[in-house]
Amino acid sequence: MTFEPILTMAFLVVILILWSLNIIYEYQRAVVFTLGRFSGVKGPGLIIVIPLIQRKVRVDLRTQVHDVPVQEAISRDNVSIKVDAVLYFRVVDAAKAFIKVEDYFSATSKLAQTTLRSVIGKHELDEMLAERNRLNKDIQLILEKQVAAWGIEVINVEVRDILLTDNMIRAIAKQAEAERDRRAKVIHADAEFQAAQTLTNAAQILASAAGGMQLRYLQTLSEIGRENNSTVIFPMPIDLVKPFLDIIERTASTQSSGHAVTITPHPGAA
Repeated sequence: MTFEPILTMAFLVVILILWSLNIIYEYQRAVVFTLGRFSGVKGPGLIIVIPLIQRKVRVDLRTQVHDVPVQEAISRDNVSIKVDAVLYFRVVDAAKAFIKVEDYFSATSKLAQTTLRSVIGKHELDEMLAERNRLNKDIQLILEKQVAAWGIEVINVEVRDILLTDNMIRAIAKQAEAERDRRAKVIHADAEFQAAQTLTNAAQILASAAGGMQLRYLQTLSEIGRENNSTVIFPMPIDLVKPFLDIIERTASTQSSGHAVTITPHPGAA
């Protein structure tokens, strides 16, 4: 009795078993097809795939980073700009990612480009420059709804650069300069108003307080004296001058009334 056929069969069985053993890493999943039909997702770890009957496809579940190429678009306020972005996504359903779409990476990339141009057209330039996070969220929400059917999760979208033409850059610089001038004028006018209001309040307080003006005159004399001026001004208190001003005013009114001429119509004039 010969042992060669038995050894040959045992050797083939060992080869077949070793051939059917596959190691799937922690970040991978194996999509298994049996005679062309989907039979399940296996892994991670050691799995068995029957040769010639079953076929496996490895799908990477790690987060993938994709640079969205520069896209030319026109904003809602008709400004021509160039925008690029960075897309972070990962596969959450290995079966859908392989069965529902031919190349999920390429499909996601093309969809990100079209979505970026579409969202840019819905925003004005000032919004995109000032609210970059809002623009990122809008792009991410649209992508998430469309790639969910492919078993893909969009983790984040970051608009990296917004490039403008030279003419638009100069126009924005002029606008910023005009805005700074406007703010400076408003601040100056507000300061003038506050100063005038403060002076008015101070004048009212001095007028209502007895001897307030005299104290202010004395303070002014003290300030003039500290400056080593050759000219000294002695202000006359209003209380001393006022009686003389009243006498002059009454005299002027009496003289004007004495020179008044009254015209009486003649009786025969009628």
